[in-house]
Amino acid sequence: MAEPTRQSDWRFHFREHFGAYAALAMFVVIFALYITKHQTGWTVPVLTTAANKGVLLAIVAMAQTLPVLTSGIDLSVGMVFVLANCLASHLVVGTPLQAAMGVVAVLGVGALCGWINGAIIVYGRLQPIITTLATGTIYFGIALGLRPVPGGDVHAGLADALTGALPGGVPAMLVVLLAVVLLVWVPYRRSAVGRAALAIGSAEGAAYMSGVNIGRTKLVTYTLAGLLAAIGGLLLTCVTYSGEASSAIGGVYTLNSIAAVVIGGTSLAGGAGSAIGSIFGALVLRTIGDLLFVFDLEPLWQPLFQGVILLTAVSLGALQLLKVSNRLDLFK
Repeated sequence: MAEPTRQSDWRFHFREHFGAYAALAMFVVIFALYITKHQTGWTVPVLTTAANKGVLLAIVAMAQTLPVLTSGIDLSVGMVFVLANCLASHLVVGTPLQAAMGVVAVLGVGALCGWINGAIIVYGRLQPIITTLATGTIYFGIALGLRPVPGGDVHAGLADALTGALPGGVPAMLVVLLAVVLLVWVPYRRSAVGRAALAIGSAEGAAYMSGVNIGRTKLVTYTLAGLLAAIGGLLLTCVTYSGEASSAIGGVYTLNSIAAVVIGGTSLAGGAGSAIGSIFGALVLRTIGDLLFVFDLEPLWQPLFQGVILLTAVSLGALQLLKVSNRLDLFK
């Protein structure tokens, strides 16, 4: 009797996380091709550079995943990312203690931005797409006030520690990403708030009738999204040693975060998905650019390949939804 139950558990687990496994397989294939064609191959500098670029988008994609699970969206994550970058170039300097206090301030501002988004959505009863589009413009304005022109600095010891390689050649950024997953995503997903977020995304009316605290859930969700976006912005400062208020950077990270979420198997309709899948979706997008570089193709081909992969992911998700009469049937 135990064996069928175990098989059912594995079948449920695979169906629930199919998108994440598909994104992982896609990343392994693309990255293996990239390493094979790279002139220096599997070396510590190549892996470290790839990790430094990929983790930035991966963390912003995690930030986007949380609102999407509630059937929302956050168009301000890219601008919070930019704001944190500009703020860190001012505050994460000086002595180790001053730099540590600057890190806390940057992350606090990111969480505050997310809380403001959530408060407007919950108490103002406005649509997330409109709210975050407006607040994102405000956050970019603040970033531009902080950094009218690119510049600034960051604590060199912290930057070197976060962007270098650990003993054994492991990129430090991958350890940072693992820490963020273990400290933010895993507790959130296993908490009552995380389960409530999935319930809201599946059927908000039914969740409300079941006693789910929708307001608190959305507030926590958008606050954590702002925190994650700020972590990404802080890491960007450590990579570039400067801050830059660029609407182009913010827009690209926002759009790519949505693409990574879809490629990672999270439904834009909400209620199903995982930040782990979004991470691999982000790594797929980043590796595509590197792959085009080693094949010496025009950069203009990158949007084409990204678009094809994104369209394929969306189509597979749509086909899966068409097979069921209710999104909750996906988990039966």
